[in-house]
Amino acid sequence: MPQTIKLKKGLDIRLKGKPQEIILPTVSYQKIGLCPDDWVGFIPKPSVKEGDHVKVGSPVFYHKDNPDIVVVSPVSGVLKQVVRGEKRKILSFIIDPDGNQTHASNTIDISKLSGDDLQKALLSVGLWAFIRQRPYNIIAVPGSKPKAIFLSGFDTAPLAPNIEFILKDEKNALQAGINILKKLANVPIHVGLKANMPSIFEQIEGIEITYFSGPHPAGNVGVQIHHVNPINKGEVVWVIRPEDVVIIGRYALTGKYDVRRKIAIAGSQVQQPAYTETMLGADIVSITQGNITGENNRFISGNVLTGRNVTINGFLGFFDRMISVIPEGNYYEFFGWAKPGFKKFSLSRTFFSWLFPNKEYIIDTNYHGGERAYVITGQYEKVLPMDILPQHLVKAAIIKDIDLLEKLGIYEVVEEDLALCEFVCTSKIEVQKIIRETLDYIRSEMS
Repeated sequence: MPQTIKLKKGLDIRLKGKPQEIILPTVSYQKIGLCPDDWVGFIPKPSVKEGDHVKVGSPVFYHKDNPDIVVVSPVSGVLKQVVRGEKRKILSFIIDPDGNQTHASNTIDISKLSGDDLQKALLSVGLWAFIRQRPYNIIAVPGSKPKAIFLSGFDTAPLAPNIEFILKDEKNALQAGINILKKLANVPIHVGLKANMPSIFEQIEGIEITYFSGPHPAGNVGVQIHHVNPINKGEVVWVIRPEDVVIIGRYALTGKYDVRRKIAIAGSQVQQPAYTETMLGADIVSITQGNITGENNRFISGNVLTGRNVTINGFLGFFDRMISVIPEGNYYEFFGWAKPGFKKFSLSRTFFSWLFPNKEYIIDTNYHGGERAYVITGQYEKVLPMDILPQHLVKAAIIKDIDLLEKLGIYEVVEEDLALCEFVCTSKIEVQKIIRETLDYIRSEMS
């Protein structure tokens, strides 16, 4: 009988613009962008030059520190541009699709492989890029042995899409993907599901299900790992999203690198919040065309807590299942702290909005104040359902005390797990940035 874990700590941020479970007419993407920053610590080296023709599944770039890890093209077309930033850092590879979807000839029947042979095959065809590991949330290191594989079968982030709707009609591919993961690592595959909600995973074999109830971040895989099989120093856990398991399963069934995906378009600035079918890395302007209201908007690939600011000319992130569009907050509010705040969402009863527990809010990006003295408030502990001391952890991260960080549980968290701490922070501290920089520092010191 699967276990049910009830989480009381957390916070559901009720925003206007939750996607309806309908599919919008498909709009052809005009460009595809692959952004190396989607992978933590990935140093890209181009496999092709600007102007070269690429096929579906042919390598576009590889990891400088581990050349076996490659990222391949989702479409066939021409590599139009390699966009660079400061110090010639590669920001994105932009591909102009030709509409033919011609596949590369490096097809491997991965359904008949196992162990090291299967790992080599996944690396060569670009499927390894979908597997990440904890701690650090980096791309899984080839040859590493995880103690378990974790998937979260539901998402509790603000405006998050329904994963069951995304996975509809994908049972065969999902099962095939689970079978591949089982043969790849031969370790338990844990799936966290929302309590009292039917799930496609209940029809899948070879997995261990745990049910969770409670507010966000109950759907975070890091929170689920903490309660099911915590990570200790020296241990490795692999993490993969259900949609990406489907992509691996599709390859096992058809021999084709098929990264079509169903994503949500959500937020208060979206005229018709709903779902659309598109391609991994598709350009935001094509996906949102004709469905946005207002002019001064923030376009986010991912959810509003952990997503990346991409602008209208950006691209859908490699691991993102939604695009969020909310108002920009580049304005000054005179005496905003003195107003009753009926339209402001708050964790505490600072504003009178607490009188309307079911109200949905339009929230912009305004900080409503600048960074200030870092004080102990107890707010972090109210929104993090993990047996750690988050505020002490952040303070230790600021001073980069590795011994203290290890004692406080740094290996159990990544930045998304403390996103709510940043949201409720009275001191306006960029908690996620601090945690990310600290994890990178520890990784560099331990290597």
